[in-house]
Formats: sequence, structure tokens, C-alpha cells
Amino acid sequence: MTACLKTLEETRKISELSLYDGLHLLLQAEYDQRLQNRYQRLLKNAAFRYQASMPEINADPQRGVDQTKLTILTMGDYIKSGECILLTGASGSGKSFLASAFGSQACKQGYTVLYFNMQKLLMRLKVARLDGNIIKLLEKIAKTELLILDDFGLTSLQGQAQLDFMEIIEDRHAKRATIIASQIPISGWFELFSEESVAYSGAYPFTLWFLRTFVFH
Repeated sequence: MTACLKTLEETRKISELSLYDGLHLLLQAEYDQRLQNRYQRLLKNAAFRYQASMPEINADPQRGVDQTKLTILTMGDYIKSGECILLTGASGSGKSFLASAFGSQACKQGYTVLYFNMQKLLMRLKVARLDGNIIKLLEKIAKTELLILDDFGLTSLQGQAQLDFMEIIEDRHAKRATIIASQIPISGWFELFSEESVAYSGAYPFTLWFLRTFVFH
């Protein structure tokens, strides 16, 4: 508000405004700045791999990207509904960039977002368990409105890692939105789990619980 008032004084526009119009401009400036500050905080907390935005996405049908799907998802209704987006394709096909763009758009809409490389998430979970902070971390992930897991499936999940992953999925299933990016086709996700029962609980929900699937070429 102070910056807006200073600008009005410097441009000598303040004397031309009524009290109502002047207050409206000051309040609008304050509101816009607070939105921008929140957006920047959400971006920082999300820790995206790429600085990406939806207008930068190449929606060429030959890449497996449907412009109609992108337009619908840009609105963010899938986050309100707690649904899931699956991105699959070869390395370098643009999965991580698109996931980052979805996350950035969600931040712009005021949603909390967390972005994790799958391997780094597993390491962070392991450290949190050793430090006694595992419950706090799992609760933070569960409350986040959009969770993005990148590079899923590069290594198989075993032991405590697959149990932690199952708990994350169960906490979010049909409640909070999740984006998973993987080089592995969805049909191969079951093989990533050493225990069949855990595979059913961890991977099976994603074969049913999704809004849109992008397969990149």
C-alpha cells in the first residue's frame, strides 16, 4: 500500500482520485502483493526441478499431449477432487517439465505443493525415521494438497521403503491430488514391489485412481 501511495504521489494522480477510488487502489495493490508473496513462498517450498509454466508446454499430439486435457487440468479441479495424474514415457520426453508446470500452476492457484524425486524422497524418509521425525514428515506429505513424485520406478521398492510408500498412498488416496512421473509403463509398476500385498495396496490404486494419463513419445 505504501508503494502504491508513493507512486500516486510521484505521478501526481492522487489529487485526481476520490477517497473511494484511492482506497480501492491501495487495497487492490496490497491484495495483489500478498497473492504474489504467497505464490513465491509456495514455489520455494515446493522445490520444483524446473521453472516451468503451462504456456510453455508443447502440446503437440505426436508427443502424446492433448491440449484439451491440458486446458481442463489447468483449471485445477483435479486438485479439489483429490485425483491423480500419471505421466509415463521415455527419458527426456518432458515428463518432469510438465509435472513442474502442473505444480507451478497449482501454486499460482494457492495450493500447497511438494515435489520429490522418488529416490530423494526415500532417502529423506529413511533419515526422518532415524531422527525420529518420520511421523511429522508423513503428516506433512499427507496434508499437502498436491504431491508430485518424479522418476518413480527407477529402482524397486523393498523393505521399509515400500511400506512408507504404501502409507503415503493410502493417506492420499481419493483425498489429495498426486502426480506420478515414470519411465516405466503403468503395467510394470507391480513388479517394482517385492511384496505382492504391498504392490496391490501401493500400485493398484493408481491403475484405477487417475484423472488423465499422458504417455509421451
